[in-house]
Amino acid sequence: MGRTADAIAEGVAIATSAARLLVKNHILVGTIAEGGAFDVDKYIDDTREALRAMAEESEAAEKTLDKLRKRARGRHSDPVGTHDYRDRDVRNLKRRAKQSRGVAHRLRQMMDDRETLRVIVEEARSAAWADVRHNLDRRLRVEGMRPDQDPDYTQMREARMQALRLVDLQALSSEQRARERGRKKQQKLMQEEAATAEPEQH
Repeated sequence: MGRTADAIAEGVAIATSAARLLVKNHILVGTIAEGGAFDVDKYIDDTREALRAMAEESEAAEKTLDKLRKRARGRHSDPVGTHDYRDRDVRNLKRRAKQSRGVAHRLRQMMDDRETLRVIVEEARSAAWADVRHNLDRRLRVEGMRPDQDPDYTQMREARMQALRLVDLQALSSEQRARERGRKKQQKLMQEEAATAEPEQH
């Protein structure tokens, strides 16, 4: 694969991972914290909308890069800022716009492929179950007690389950949202660093 194809594949992989994480959080909240049923069609729609949002972001990025490229053409003075591009940056800006266009095109293809959407939903469901299992394992190691050791086990069982639903899983969902915010922040920093470094390559 060429440099552009590699960048497109990486962009699609990042977008797919973000969609999977978003749907996983929807599953945790919708089916466990809120007690709803797992509806494949609903989560397929959620996945499609997540991919649509990221395709639109890529399309907006392409337009921005095209504007920057047109503004940079024919300018040969020294830049005064990180995003103050010059004629020597035109080729790189054109390549980056092509990459953004390729990512958006592939994401829109995925939006129309129900089987691809279903695979993402199934992966999200598996990830959600892994999170729940991990959380339960952790709690059981700390608070575990056999029923025959606890005279109030039956009476307290429903309270424990209610606490799991209303506290533990909500906390888990909040933790996942915090992780997603951190991931987006890190991704933004990486993009800014890449944008800063690229003009120096010419």
